[in-house]
Order: sequence, then C-alpha cells, then structure tokens
Amino acid sequence: MTQDGQGSAGGEAPTGHYIVCGGNALAHRLVVELTEHYDVPVVALVPDRSRDHGPRIAQLPGVAAVLEYGTVTGEALGAAGAATARGIALVDGDDQQNIHAALGAEERNPGIRIVLRVFNQRLGEHIERLLPNCAALSGSATAAPAFANGVLGRPNSVEVDGRYLYIAHDEDITASRLCLVADRIDRRDLTRVRLLPDSAGRAAEFIALARRLGDNGPADPSAAPPTTPEDHGGLAALQALTAEPPLRVPWTSRLRWTLLDALRYVTGARMRLVLGTALVAVVLSTVVLWTANRDAGWSVYLALLDLAGAAQPDDPGHGGSLQRVAQVVITFCGITFMPLATAIVVEALASGRRGLPRGPGAGVSGHVVVVGLGNVGTRVATLVHATGVPVVCVERDPQARGIAAVRALGIPVLVGDAPLESQLRRARIHRARALAAVTSDDAVNLEAALEARAVQPHVRIVVRLFDDDFAHHVYATLGNVASRSVSYLSAPAFAAALMGREVLGTLSVYRHVLLIAELAVEAGTGPVGRDLHAVEAPGGVRVIAVRRAGRAVLQWNPADRARRLEVGDRIVVAATRSGLARLGDRRQPGPDGPAGPDGPAAADGGAGAAAGGAPVSP
Repeated sequence: MTQDGQGSAGGEAPTGHYIVCGGNALAHRLVVELTEHYDVPVVALVPDRSRDHGPRIAQLPGVAAVLEYGTVTGEALGAAGAATARGIALVDGDDQQNIHAALGAEERNPGIRIVLRVFNQRLGEHIERLLPNCAALSGSATAAPAFANGVLGRPNSVEVDGRYLYIAHDEDITASRLCLVADRIDRRDLTRVRLLPDSAGRAAEFIALARRLGDNGPADPSAAPPTTPEDHGGLAALQALTAEPPLRVPWTSRLRWTLLDALRYVTGARMRLVLGTALVAVVLSTVVLWTANRDAGWSVYLALLDLAGAAQPDDPGHGGSLQRVAQVVITFCGITFMPLATAIVVEALASGRRGLPRGPGAGVSGHVVVVGLGNVGTRVATLVHATGVPVVCVERDPQARGIAAVRALGIPVLVGDAPLESQLRRARIHRARALAAVTSDDAVNLEAALEARAVQPHVRIVVRLFDDDFAHHVYATLGNVASRSVSYLSAPAFAAALMGREVLGTLSVYRHVLLIAELAVEAGTGPVGRDLHAVEAPGGVRVIAVRRAGRAVLQWNPADRARRLEVGDRIVVAATRSGLARLGDRRQPGPDGPAGPDGPAAADGGAGAAAGGAPVSP
C-alpha cells in the first residue's frame, strides 16, 4: 500500500469527505465530477497507481489523498477514513466484491451514503432494500440506451411520469417544446455550445427561435434581427412525447427476417438452388391445375395436398394428362419441401438453445452489427434486438460472458481472434444499417469504424471512446460517426446519487451532458422560499415540472412561476452538473440573497463534454 503525499497534514484521517474506490474510467470521471462540480474533498482508493487510470486520478487537483490497495478491505476502508466519511462510491470490481465492501463501510459508519456499481440490476434492488442509504447503479445500463438509440437513428429519451423527454435540434424543434437547452451551437467547434444559459437571456433566445422556425415574428417588432455569427448558431430544445419514440418495424418484416435467416442457416447455396427450381415447378404446376378447372381456391387446395403427399390420384374419367403430370410434379417437389420446412420451424423456435452460438445467415440485411460483448455491448445488443431489428455480434474473447446472454436470445455471434476486417465482412457489414463499436479499447473501436466505412461509406456508426479530445477529432474528421463515452454518460448519475440527488436519466447535447432529475424541496436547501425565476437565475437549471406538496400530479411548465417553493414540494429539472450541484447546496443563501456562486452554465463547457459526436436525430 502506498499513499499520495497530498494526504492531510500529520497523517490525520480526513473527515466529512467522499471516498471513490476504483481505477477505471468511471472512477476517474466520478472524481472529476465531485471535485469540480460539487467542490467536495475526495479520497481515492485505486488498485494500482501506475496502471489503468490510476496515474490520471493521482494528478487530479482537489483530491485529498490517493491510496493504493489491491482490494477494498477493512484496512483500506480504515485508511480512507470510512468511519468519518459522508459517502463512498464503489465503481470497480465485480458485484460480489462491491457488495462486500459496501457492507464493510456500512458496519464502520451506519450513516454513510453508499453508491455501488452493479451489473445485475435485480441484485442491486435487493441491496438497496437491505441498505436504506445505498444506491445501486449500473454504468452500462445508464449508457446503453444512448448507444442503442444512436444506431437505430431515434432520439435517446428519459421517461418522467409517463412522458418521454428528448433533445431536438434546429428544424426538429416544435412549438410544444419544454425549454431551450442550448444555443450558439457551432458544429465546427462543439466547445462553443452554450448549455442552459442564464435565464435573463431567455426572451432573446425564444425570439431567435421564432425567427428561425418562421413563427409570427418576435413579440417586440422593434427587435433588431440577428447580425452576429453567434446569433445564427444552432439551437437545441427539450421536448416531450406521451409515448416512447417508436421504431416502426412492421411485423411482416420481422417474420421475413426470421424465416430468411433460418432458411439460409439450415441450407447451403446448392440446396437453395434446388429449392428455388422446385418452387418454380410447383407454381407452374398450380397454374396448370387452375387452367383445367378454372377454380383458383380448389387449385391451391389441391396443390397443397399434393405437396404434402396427401392428395388422391385423379379419376381416369376426369381431368387431363397435363393435370396428372402437374400433380406428380407437385408431389415430388413436396419430398424436398417438407423436411426443409420442419428444419426451419425447429431452427426458428430453438435457435438459441444449442451449445454453440451461431453465425449470421448468408443473406441477413438491414441489421445492426455490435462489436464487443462486454457489459455495454450486451445491453446494446439486447435493446436493439427487443425492437425487432436483427443484430449480429462480433466478439474476440470466447470467454466473454455476453456471448451466453445474446445466445439465449438467438442473436448470431462471430467469435474468434480473426482480423477485424474479416469478421465484419462475415457479419455482412455491407448490408447493415448501423455499427456499434463498444469494446473497452478506443483503438479497436476506431478500427471497427474505419473498416466499416471502407466497406459501406454511408453506414451509421456509433463508437465508444473515452478520451474527449480524441472523440472531438473523430467527430470532426468522420462526419457520420457519433461517439459516446460510458463514463461521461454515467458518472454524473453516480455523482448525483452520491450527493443524494435522484437523477432520472442523462441526455447528450452534442459533447455535453444534460441531467434530468427530480428533487425534493427540503429545509435548508437553495430552492426553499424561491420562485422558479430565482431558481433558474444563476443558469445551469431549468424547472420543467413541479409537484406541489400533497399532490400526486406533475404540473408541466407551470404558468405560475412567481409562486415560491415550499418544503415538501418536488421539482423536475433539466440541469448541468454544476447547476444540479448548486441547486441542492445547503450553503445557498436565502431567497433575498445573491445567486449561487457558480456563475453561468457556460463553465460547464470543457469538463461537461460527454457523449460526444453527432446528435441522434429525433
């Protein structure tokens, strides 16, 4: 065990701090969230300061101490001051290790706030009931919807009380918008996005929006038209739907995909040639039967019986020689069709129950290729499969636990250490609608994206990238590639949960993260005694709904914004990380005092960069 020299003087144990356990990307982002946006002291427990993200965590300013322990043992918790800490986040290791450490922290400090990362969400629900002051979150579950919606070409949404909130851009903004969330969007320089600007400028923003959308002009006819390049920048707004944005995949298409995939899996090219010839013969023979009796229904009925080998021979006194030949042809073709039909039915119903994962059919098309079956890749494949869109997975590690999960769903998997180009071609990338490259290696994900573009230049691509600068260059260089970062998308939710905020979900506005949260108005917090204008004034927060004390119904975009909030009210907000931290700060002055100390939300720019890449079109 080693300890960073930044520890408290004299080796005294810190107090009133937060502990982050882990050396992965999520731990690194979480420390940044806590130190930069919540301004709280942090003690980091890393398994190795020289590997993974340990060096980056050790270099972060504002970290009280960095301790090195292979596992989160009782000794490690004691050294980190768990007995006097306000909260602990366990974001590394497997579910069993994190639960064991959480129980140890609870034993040392019964009032400590615990946030642990779990993959098994059902197990996490049980732990939350066991430890009342605990929140069990899944980073992959938080981020996976953004990846899945990205490859499906539909907006990522967050459900709030039966409504689905999503981000719309420019011409997709409608009159039913809840609020404007960003302006001055320069797609050539996404660091210039102004996210949730000061509320004092909202009138000008809505006037610009009215001009852009062709409404009846601004409310003030004397207002000057925009003249600066900044005024001509793009806009983004928060909108709501009463139902989740659907992916319109007709049931006929789903049935066709299933049958064709099963056919191509159980037959080879020569067999399909024989079947095609036999099918043509059956159709021509049915036409011959129809010409003999001029009854279409009877002709089809007789052909099907012949095909099944169940028809009676023609009476010598009726019919003609052509009809008899047609019946014989159909009967012999049935010898080929019936065993194959049985095999297709068995394959379609039991394809996920065999011992080995199957590969994609030779003619699969309109599918999504998922590269990497870690936690994120498994969830992305599952979400896309649930919409009815066919999925093909590529995984190099035959021991990856995601293989068993997707195999149970009947999703084709290509496993092996073959060159990525070869694997993508076997996955029929030239016929795919989209690619999701979600391995834990930025270089592999970028390679998959470039290989896919080389085969099909216009395929939709979503890649998982950790490094923010790298993601910015990828987006600027590759126009049809959207980048997402699991740690960027999930770290704000983990930080908010550690601070006791209830984050309902995260939405990406280009390279920035917007949090949707529901907060209780408690005594001593910033919102108490303030009206909605005052809550929004410092910037970084928009109140989109209010649930008054004692009422069960949310008031969306409440008209009475001058009514002061009371203890017991609940508010739903769209906020930046800084705005959400300020909103729940008990050090905030009263309603007559100055605004919070953070200033405009424009400061959320660089550090707030998340999810990256091109937006998901509504």
